[in-house]
Order: sequence, then structure tokens, then C-alpha cells
Amino acid sequence: MSEGIRRGRRLAIDVGDARIGVASCDPDGILATPVETVPGRDVPAAQRRLRQLVEEYEPIEVVVGLPRSLKGGEGPAAVKVRGFAQELAAGIAPVPVRLLDERMTTVTASQSLRASGVKSKKGRSVIDQAAAVVILQQALESERASGKAPGEGVEVVI
Repeated sequence: MSEGIRRGRRLAIDVGDARIGVASCDPDGILATPVETVPGRDVPAAQRRLRQLVEEYEPIEVVVGLPRSLKGGEGPAAVKVRGFAQELAAGIAPVPVRLLDERMTTVTASQSLRASGVKSKKGRSVIDQAAAVVILQQALESERASGKAPGEGVEVVI
């Protein structure tokens, strides 16, 4: 059946143009929780803050949501996220960075927040964190089911 899940905390990142949602899980990979929303417009500052979070949380890996089209293709947003993930991977090596298909995570996150009564105007930064939580939950479920690390690894280019 499944090999189960590697022990260790993980961070998940939902990269958007304006904001970057960050989530973390417990060392047993059971519960994913929101961490913070990092302003995304100043990319060098965002990368610095993410490196600080990696130092603080000491994750075994960082999972970055890869925005694909509904048909599975990759557009300009996916290209941008791949570049961002590449830069992050170089900055936090040897901590691995993995890309995980994140189709519909923001939609799922906004629906569940709306269901719990969070207003969308106030909830924008919360939605980014919630989307990161959804990405992390998908990564954990994928690893639990397959016994393998989720998504695809980002090669560190030096």
C-alpha cells in the first residue's frame, strides 16, 4: 500500500502578483496551518522574508504551488512561479523546493473562507494563506497516498 509520510515540518507557498501566502504543517504532516502573507510586489524583499521563514521553521522541504491552466498547460503565471521557485531554491539550499500543481486552490480556499463567514475584501491576505494551506494539504495527501515526495523537484542552478 503506501509507505506513509516522511517526518518533518514543511512550508507551502502560494505565489501571487501582490501577495504570497505561506502555510506550515506539524512534523507529523497531519495539520496544515496558515503562517503569514508576504507582500509579493518587491520580489527581493519577499525572497528575503521567505528565507527567514525557512530558517525559523526548519522545514524538510518547501512546496510551491504551480499555477497551471485547467487543461494542465503552463502560461505566463507558471513561468513566473518557476523562476521564483528557482531563485528560492538557490537561496535556501540544501532545503529542497518542490512544485505542486495548484489548480483551483485559490477557488477552494475562497469558497471555504466564504462558508466560514470571512468577507472577501478583508479576506484577500487570508485567502493567500488559505490557498497555501490547501497546497500543503494536497502535498501531504499525495505523499501519504504514493509514499513519494509530492510534485516535481526544482533543480538548484548555481
